[in-house]
Amino acid sequence: MAQTRRRRRTKHRGNAAGVIESRGRTGRKPTAAEKKGAAATGARAKDRIAERRDRPPTWRGAFYRAMIAAVLLLVVAILLKVRAAVAYFPFALLVYTPISYYSDLWIYRRRQRAKAGPAGGRSGKA
Repeated sequence: MAQTRRRRRTKHRGNAAGVIESRGRTGRKPTAAEKKGAAATGARAKDRIAERRDRPPTWRGAFYRAMIAAVLLLVVAILLKVRAAVAYFPFALLVYTPISYYSDLWIYRRRQRAKAGPAGGRSGKA
């Protein structure tokens, strides 16, 4: 025999603008451990980001970043059918590495000065 009862629909309400809002959480309340677990995960992620930003830049990191940029330049040059596309790769790698390192160093030093305080570690008097 076929089912005659209709399934109960979830309740929605519309506001003055006509937007339908759902009821929100209707199940059991999360325990303190469950609440703390989600907050701790977010806090750990923030700590990792802050730790990574506090590390000084390295030549290895700058080289990897320059390698990515040089490969992208090579791909673009090949797509644009530039004859000397392969010759641009080592040149770009040679130029992009110090640019990447010193720009990272500049950003790192600026961040460290900002962390040190509003004076930036410098005295206001000359």
